Amino acid sequence: MEVVCLETQAFYSLIDEVVKRLREQHKEKPKWVSTEEAMEILHITSKTTLQKFRDEGSIRFSQPSAKVILYDRESLDEFLEKHAKDTF
Repeated sequence: MEVVCLETQAFYSLIDEVVKRLREQHKEKPKWVSTEEAMEILHITSKTTLQKFRDEGSIRFSQPSAKVILYDRESLDEFLEKHAKDTF
């Protein structure tokens, strides 16, 4: 067995860094995302494809003003899960 000794300050710095990284990994994702973020999540490059998904009712969206369309992150995740293929 190997024993590692740390000074008190180094130990607490290490703990702070671990806690910081854990919080970054578990940040709550926003419910509504922009067009660009939705395209990134779906790994598509065409706004026309995104519009097709909207028109088909495949993804949920909100249009708070004429030029602003926001997408429900949960519906994007559900869309990806719906189209996931199981391995053999």
